[in-house]
Amino acid sequence: MSALTKFQLEIYANQMLIDYDSVNPGTIFKDKIKISHEDAWRVQSAVADLRSERGEEVAGYKIGCISKETQINMGFTKPAWGRLWKNELHADGAVLKKDNYSNPAMEAEFGVILIRDLPPDLANFDYIEASIETIYPVIEIHNYVFNGDPPFGAELLANNAIHAGVVIGRSNEGGLTDQETDLNLLFDRKKIDSWTKKRWPNDILSEVVWLVNEQAKLGNILKKGDLILTGAFGLPIPINDAKLIEVTSSLFGNASAVFE
Repeated sequence: MSALTKFQLEIYANQMLIDYDSVNPGTIFKDKIKISHEDAWRVQSAVADLRSERGEEVAGYKIGCISKETQINMGFTKPAWGRLWKNELHADGAVLKKDNYSNPAMEAEFGVILIRDLPPDLANFDYIEASIETIYPVIEIHNYVFNGDPPFGAELLANNAIHAGVVIGRSNEGGLTDQETDLNLLFDRKKIDSWTKKRWPNDILSEVVWLVNEQAKLGNILKKGDLILTGAFGLPIPINDAKLIEVTSSLFGNASAVFE
């Protein structure tokens, strides 16, 4: 398929931002457009430029699609990433409006804050582990909408990996040794998804080196103070009529939010 022209890229990016603001994401894909993954990354970056121009600030990055099964379903051969925005970071116990999202769906995962920059020539696994200031249980919020035809990889990438916000639990200091944790996602106190015997740091930080290298291709480095969502072990699950959303971890604590 042909690469997007600069004009097409601008048209798509402006429409994607209009759609996001109106809680009607990705309408350009209703026309069943076909774009490459490379062009989808370009659309995501162009939308990010527009958001930055109007005063929004990037707070870090999310890693998505870390399971091989999800990658295959999306037409990927590697994970995906998206940007986190400061105005979409929410404290533990936040009360949020369902109407501000489109088919809101949740993932349970972990987030980390960096205590120093991660230059790609230094950022091996050990360096990254030693660069963690704090660790958090988090609820990642998604607009779980796909308008195009499967596989949905290009639509996901263009739409900032369908990220719509994150609720951050209490912090835990870095410097932990090899330890094991569970991770649970609960809707209205009912367990919806669960994982056991996940190890810190190997399971949780497994794709951060990949993220560092992907950002290096764009001339970016992960910086001190960045929040990194390290990747969910499952898929986003729509909350439907549920109101209380909780994430629990035996090692790292809990996060919760209410969706009215």
